[in-house]
Order: sequence, then C-alpha cells, then structure tokens
Amino acid sequence: MSETRLKILDTAERLFGEQGYAPVSLRHITAAAGVNLAAIHYYFGSKEELLDELVMRKVAPVNEERMEKLRSLREEAGPNPIAVQDLLGAFLLPALRTAEKNPEFAKLMGRLHAEGLMPAVARKHFGPVAERFLAEMRMALPDLTEDELAWRVHFMVGAMAHTLCAPPLALAGRTVPEPPSDVSRRIVAFLCGGFRAPVAARETVEVKR
Repeated sequence: MSETRLKILDTAERLFGEQGYAPVSLRHITAAAGVNLAAIHYYFGSKEELLDELVMRKVAPVNEERMEKLRSLREEAGPNPIAVQDLLGAFLLPALRTAEKNPEFAKLMGRLHAEGLMPAVARKHFGPVAERFLAEMRMALPDLTEDELAWRVHFMVGAMAHTLCAPPLALAGRTVPEPPSDVSRRIVAFLCGGFRAPVAARETVEVKR
C-alpha cells in the first residue's frame, strides 16, 4: 500500500472517530493528511468508498478469525449443536482483540453506531459471517422463536458495541483495565444468561368499561 493511501486512511479513521463521519469533509481529511484532494479521488473515489475501505482493512481479519473459529467448533461438535458460550466467544473475542490493538478504530465504530450508520456498515461488512453464526445459534437455542432470537441478538449487539467503544463504568470508585480474554469471559457469561433466559410472559391488560 502506498504511503499516501495509508496516510489518508489513518487520518480519516482518526478524524471520523474524533468528530464523527458526517461533519468531516474530504477537504478536512486532505488538509490533516497533507495531501491534495485529487489523491482521495484517485485512491478511493468518494467519501463513502473511503469509509468502506478503512472499515474493511480492520474488519476482514476479524471476520476471517471468526470463521476459522466457527469451522473448528463445527468440526468438534459433529452433528450436535455448538454450545452458546462457545459461539459467543468465537464471535466476540476477535473483535475485542482488534479494539484493544486499534483504539482509533474502536472509536470510529462507536461514532458510526451513534450516528445510526452501523446497520448499513454491518450489512455490508458483517452480513455473511453474521448469518453463519445465526444459523448455529438457531441450532443451539431451538426453543426460541425467530422473533425472540432476533430481539436477543439485538440486545447482544448493543452490549457488544458499548463494550468495544466505551470504558467500563466506575464501580465503587474504580475501573480496572482487563485483557480481551477476560473481557470476553465476562460478556459471554452475561450474554449466555440472556440467551438462555425464559421467554418473558406478555402481561395482559384488563380494559375497564
């Protein structure tokens, strides 16, 4: 990768993470990177394509590791469902490691989530991998309806995004940084409880006449 291309990507990642995607223009990026506007159009074509590439360069290795872990788990399980905690660990740990190594990228993903751009980014960059994991989750949790599973995955994504993009809340006046493996252990235990919880009964409301 050329030095100019790398400089644009690194600068865009930092600025998008600090200020948000919408407020940062291509001119802001070129000024901060010390390159001319033609360089961005030459290498990326548009702001949207620039975002796609800077997300892909960090997400592709995460997805590859997730799929490798899933293949290994599927071989070990044979015809049986993969345990929920193993599925969650395989999905979450690669992302947590990447966030620790790349805090600027974690900040960027937090901004995209806050600006409502994450659903489109997720469909483009995580879709096929997410579908594979969802298929395994259906096997592991056969008693959940599609709607119920969708809600629980929705809650999982929120917990994952918050964990990746924000420091832990201070409890008893202290926070202690932990390695990704320990964070993964904590969030997997938390999410397993949610996925295995009984389905909440609907409350019936009596209408008084």
